[in-house]
Amino acid sequence: METKKLILIGAGMRGKTYTDMASGMDGKFEVTAVAEPIEERRNYIRKKHGIPDALCFSSWEPLLQMPRLADAAIIATMDRGHFAPAMAAIEKGYDLLLEKPIAPTPEECIRIADFANERGVNVLVCHVLRYTPFFRLLKKLIDDGAVGEVISIQHAEHVGNIHQSHSFVRGNWGNSQRSSFMLLQKSCHDLDILQWLLGRSCVRVQSFGSLSHFTRANMPAGAPERCIDGCPHADTCYYNAVKLYLEDRKNGWFRTSATKKIAPTDEDVEQALRTTDYGRCVYQCDNDVVDHQVVNMEFEGGATVSFTMEAFNKGSRNTRVMGTRGELIANMGEDHITVYDFATRKYREVPIAGAFPDETINGGHGGGDPKILEAFYDLLCGRPSGKSVCGVSVACDNHMLAFAAEESRLSGKVVCVADYVRNIRKEE
Repeated sequence: METKKLILIGAGMRGKTYTDMASGMDGKFEVTAVAEPIEERRNYIRKKHGIPDALCFSSWEPLLQMPRLADAAIIATMDRGHFAPAMAAIEKGYDLLLEKPIAPTPEECIRIADFANERGVNVLVCHVLRYTPFFRLLKKLIDDGAVGEVISIQHAEHVGNIHQSHSFVRGNWGNSQRSSFMLLQKSCHDLDILQWLLGRSCVRVQSFGSLSHFTRANMPAGAPERCIDGCPHADTCYYNAVKLYLEDRKNGWFRTSATKKIAPTDEDVEQALRTTDYGRCVYQCDNDVVDHQVVNMEFEGGATVSFTMEAFNKGSRNTRVMGTRGELIANMGEDHITVYDFATRKYREVPIAGAFPDETINGGHGGGDPKILEAFYDLLCGRPSGKSVCGVSVACDNHMLAFAAEESRLSGKVVCVADYVRNIRKEE
């Protein structure tokens, strides 16, 4: 078996997750260098993978100025940190495992895709849902004709109210100027999945949504800027940071995010609640991304799709696929997909082989994280396999759905996707 060498750019949660998993894949991967500005994260990767000090960097520039050190690079920086290292890595001839979104602007997405194709470099975008047992079975049922010709799909991403407060109010993705808009950063997964399930291109898109709840207008009377400073509503507020981060010691995701430490102590968490946005009242942050949005799409052949992203729920995803012969009812938290057949007028449950109902970051996104690494290894070995794998041009096209939908939300107009892309390319 051939061992493929990796360099890691960005050792936050996603970069750590991928390289931790890579190290447990029976010698398929070796991590040879890391670039990460936070010393504790950088040192974790150094020790975990036995990387020499000379190949550990606080920024990506010196790493990518060196001769090519590996077969591929994992780029898992923040959204606005994707473009420059991706272009530099492609220039060096690295294949890429690129965290989604590709980049925060349509122009940058297109430039990365075009440059990768020009240089003959593989770029696998981390649309991990494609690789989950849940969505792979859903795709197979559709392709096998379980419901005949697909006429319509209803799909919902239930972000979850606590996840919204953590990542998209207090967290790194709450402000679009620091990261990107909600539909791109969180739901490009879903728009990609919908195109993949249908196997057709989107023609027109219309979208509505706003930031409705997590605003100063909804701040409880007398709430301090920070929860830890004695909020009079501490016992009843769903978003009390002291409860979520300090008292809940089992939630490693929240505690490591807030402190930027691998194994934070209570003292580390308390310090973060006093000094970072993770300790702020959710009604007094500088967040501007939407907390609910709907997207209506018309695909080639007339199929219609409705997608809903909303924060006000426990969290999960569900999909209904309606066709000329029947209907599929799929909830990601279950171990089966239900098929309703028009001919028999009966329901049947199709079990999901290897079902992994935990679709959170902690659960590896429903099993998608390890599966995309397996697919990436096969791609590096020159044997791309399975329907889940797609090239960077397809991923870029599906990102354009998010940009076009946001254009619709802001303008109040129905947007022709092809016209939108043509206009972007003219402006480059």
